[in-house]
Amino acid sequence: MITIDETAPVIVRLSTEIAAPLERVWALHTDIDGWPDWNTHVDRAELDGPLLPGTSFHWETHGLEITSTIREFVPGERLVWGGPANGIEGVHVWTFEQREDRTVVRTEESWSGAPVDAAADELGRALRDSLESWLAALKSHAERSA
Repeated sequence: MITIDETAPVIVRLSTEIAAPLERVWALHTDIDGWPDWNTHVDRAELDGPLLPGTSFHWETHGLEITSTIREFVPGERLVWGGPANGIEGVHVWTFEQREDRTVVRTEESWSGAPVDAAADELGRALRDSLESWLAALKSHAERSA
C-alpha cells in the first residue's frame, strides 16, 4: 500500500462525511475529466488512459499545470496519485468508506522539495485550504446529486 511521505515538511490530513452512497461519491471523484464540472478550483483535467496505476493525467488548478500519475487504484476504496509540480513532489492518498447511508472520504497529502523547504508554513496553509475546498465541493455536489 502506497502512503504519503511522512518525512515531508508539509502534510495535510482531512476527512468529511457525505450524505450520499459510496458509488456516487466514488464516481464523481474518479471521473477526472469531470472535475472542473463540480470543483471550481480545477480549471482543466484530462486522464490519458484507463484509471489504473501508471496512467497519468494533466490538470490545472490555482494557475498551476500539473501532471500526476496514478500510483494505486482499489475500486470503491482507494486512489493514490503523485508527481512533481514546480519543484514540489506531491503524494495524494484518497480513501472512501461506506457507513450506513453516508460515505466517509479521507484525504492526506504530502509535499516536499526545495520550494516547500523555503516556505513550509505558507504552502501548508495553501494545501489545507485547497483540500478543504475540494472536500466541500465533492460533498456539495454528491449530496445535491444523490
